[in-house]
Formats: sequence, C-alpha cells, structure tokens
Amino acid sequence: MDVETTRRMEAAWRARYGAAAPAAMPWNETIAGLLAHRSVRAYRGDPLAPGTLEALAAAAQSAPTSSNMQAWSLVAVTEAATKRELARLAAGQKHIEECPLFLVFLADLSRAERLAGREGVRLENLAYLETFLVAAFDAAFAAENALVAAESLGLSTVYIGALRNRPEAVAALLGLPGNSVALFGLCVGHADEPRVPNGVRPRLPQAAVVHCERYDAAKEADLVAAYDRTFAASPNGGPRGWTARVCDRFGPLAALAGRETLKGTLRRLGFPLA
Repeated sequence: MDVETTRRMEAAWRARYGAAAPAAMPWNETIAGLLAHRSVRAYRGDPLAPGTLEALAAAAQSAPTSSNMQAWSLVAVTEAATKRELARLAAGQKHIEECPLFLVFLADLSRAERLAGREGVRLENLAYLETFLVAAFDAAFAAENALVAAESLGLSTVYIGALRNRPEAVAALLGLPGNSVALFGLCVGHADEPRVPNGVRPRLPQAAVVHCERYDAAKEADLVAAYDRTFAASPNGGPRGWTARVCDRFGPLAALAGRETLKGTLRRLGFPLA
C-alpha cells in the first residue's frame, strides 16, 4: 500500500472510529466509499444525470434476495406535489421535497399473490410473519445496494424511516396494492454543502459490536462511555452523548411517533402476520 493510500485509509478510519487504524487492513475504493458514508439532509435542485434511476434500480436488483423471491418493489418519486405530501406524512422532513429523486422501498407480497392467482395456486405461507420478514429483508438489501451505487456516483443520500409514521396514508398516495407496504424512503441528490455538517458520524468501537466466537459484553460499559464522549463531539452528535440518544429513542412511547400501532396497520394493509 503506497503512502497516499495509507494516509487516506487512516483518515477514513479516524473519522469513523476516532481511533488508530489497524496496522494492516485490505483497502480499496469500495471500502473507502463505505467508510465515507454520511446522511445528508440538504439538497440542491440540480437534476440527476440521465439513466441514474435505471442504474440505481439495477444495483438494487443485483442485491441478494431470499430464495430469489424478489419480494420487494420500488416507487420512484420525482413530482414535486407527491414529494411535498410525502414530506408532510414523514414529520415534515424538508429534504424529501428538495431531493430530485425520492425512492420508496416496499415489502411487496402482492406480486406473488397475483402470480398465484393467475396459476390458480393458494399461497398458504403469505400469512406468516416469516414471509413478511423475507420481503422486508429483500427490500433492505436492495436499498443498501442503491445507496452504495448512488454514493459511488458522487450523489448523497439519507434514509427516511418516518414513512412508517403514516403507512396507510403513504399507501393511498402511492396507489399501493394490498399485501405491500412502504418500509422507508431514500433521498437521492446533490448535497447542498453549505447546509451539510462536515464529516461522518463515528460508530461504536468494533470491540462493542464484533464478538469473536461467543457474545461477550464484559467491557461494554467502558467502551460505550468512551464512545459517548466521541459521539458528543461529532457533527450533530449532541452534548448528551449516544447513551442518552438511545434512551430517548427507545424509552418513551411517544418517540415511536405513531409506529406503535404498526402491527395493526400491517394487518389492514393485507399482512396477517400469523
């Protein structure tokens, strides 16, 4: 590894972990791009290059899919009025309106249901939680491929989980069939750099996440305490640290912003979740 590559690797590692990089580690442009990821919530109005949607969709469809069921779909939204309404439904997140392309990823079992109808086959397994999870995982794998592809093209992204605040309203707006649901969205566009915080957010040290052979949380308290200090000093980290963020997000029911009723909503949208 040449000196310049080593320097870039060490800088990327410090940005993500705030600690010394390993003495030796495989390195290439793909890993560099992954470590440089940051969520961007401010976009310029520049249009995307022709074929961008097709490239991102191809990357998404190249992701792993359980048993090749391909139990997901994508709604690409570019119309200003639709993005405005999606932003309203997703707690008023302005960046949904700003980005030139908003991708909505669906867990979609409706296609299998239609296929079976044409074949005269009853799909007993559609009613079970396992099958819904297969669709959700397929959508997540596809979305991450799309994100990585977008960032490799110099574009910026951010996931929007708040579509799950009002999933029935989102389904109505986008004309979704039964047995499909919008799991999350993905903003894609050119970052408006003056309005974007610099740097990437640090992650937990690997020793708190990666367990070799057996799960071991013996050193977790010390590792998290150190990470709290790093997180608090990071862009948008907040002075109270990461521990407070977890407690705020997973603590009061109000933090779910309506998603506490998601199981019932999914059933109304056609997922029995038996």
